[in-house]
Amino acid sequence: MPYKVVLTAQATKDFRTLDGSVKEQVARQIRKLETAPLLGEHLGNRGGLDLTGYYKLYAARKAIRIVYRIVEMEVIVEVVAIGKREDFEVYREAFKRILKG
Repeated sequence: MPYKVVLTAQATKDFRTLDGSVKEQVARQIRKLETAPLLGEHLGNRGGLDLTGYYKLYAARKAIRIVYRIVEMEVIVEVVAIGKREDFEVYREAFKRILKG
């Protein structure tokens, strides 16, 4: 059964700010989540940010991270953040968004 991949409003904004070639690479990775939601790596506690239950997936030669979670009951993969790997930037942003709920 394929999963439905949804981007939060903030993740949609992240996606729209990407350059064209990077955007296509990110879109390709996101499409993979429809059939392989466990493709990414568990995050757990990263740099003091508790992202337990969330995963990361690389794109653009590991320059971009996609942070997402699997909503089992609804068969949904929810992408919460897309961003650069520098200085845990994308993880901090994901953490803030998760806290806001």
